[in-house]
Amino acid sequence: MKLTLAELRKRVTDESDAYLLMEQLRWGDDRERLSCPHCGNEKAYFLTPKDGTRGTGKPKADGKRTQSVRRVWKCAKCRKQFSVLTNTIFHGTKVALADWLTVMVLMASAKNGISAREVERLAGVTPETAWFMLHRLRESMKRDPLVGMLRGTITADETFIGGKPGNKHQQGKTRQPVGAGARKHGGGTTHMQAVVSLVSRETGEVRSVAIPDVTGATLRKVIAENVDMAESTLHTDAAGQYRPLGREFASHEYVDHGMKEYVRGEVTTNHAEGFFSQLKRSLDGTHHHVSRVHLPRYLAEFDFRYSTRKLSDSARLQMMMDNAEGRRLTYGPMLGQ
Repeated sequence: MKLTLAELRKRVTDESDAYLLMEQLRWGDDRERLSCPHCGNEKAYFLTPKDGTRGTGKPKADGKRTQSVRRVWKCAKCRKQFSVLTNTIFHGTKVALADWLTVMVLMASAKNGISAREVERLAGVTPETAWFMLHRLRESMKRDPLVGMLRGTITADETFIGGKPGNKHQQGKTRQPVGAGARKHGGGTTHMQAVVSLVSRETGEVRSVAIPDVTGATLRKVIAENVDMAESTLHTDAAGQYRPLGREFASHEYVDHGMKEYVRGEVTTNHAEGFFSQLKRSLDGTHHHVSRVHLPRYLAEFDFRYSTRKLSDSARLQMMMDNAEGRRLTYGPMLGQ
């Protein structure tokens, strides 16, 4: 299904249309993927109110029921009711589905992402609601935890995200940027957050992880969790942390940036550098400030966008919808409440 903002405006004129489109995205054109989110049974029927309206509605003072656009289904096995939103990132939302669909289209198509302030103005919601909406969508962009290991030629590199020490006020009273404690980097002390990214040369997939430091032990742990080292080739820069780690790979080759060497044949870290360039431009230009607590979700967003860069925007949106089930995110735990 090709879904652009122009097509969305044609197809969704009210909330009833939004429910029908959401069902099509989640369950398919003929609802061939429909199943009960409570027990998994594939047989369910739509609850049609006696007055023929779409939904039950709430009784008014005169006893008549108002028309409701919420489409409710009932499982033929466990007899529980559900809707297209049940047990998804949209579960319990009070935001109109038409607004959700608009933001989803923008998230799937915007190369630099979309900020919470933009969503606030677009949907007419509070800043907190807009921020929460985007984090729920980032949940649908997270990599499946059961996905397989990377194999082949893997480029590994690390970067630091956050403000530069030279930009701090003399009194040191400015807000601390993303960081995980002071460390030496490039000859100076900084409070920046370290991030390591692994790029598969064969599939184009990238996996990024926020790490507390860039020691060999930390890098090995991340790489071992994501890469089949014995069956892969490692490409890095000349950083000493990768030397012992490289011996666990089928082969390890590197370029020496200190000697102005950036490409030697097929050996380069430019793939990771290009990803870092896009990531930093987006974090600085679109989001401006990112908490280190929530940084992993932002990394998941840009990993997803980079890994699916050769897909159409509509295909990317469909992947987000396919990943929406079973990934409920509640506001309180996000804030540590």
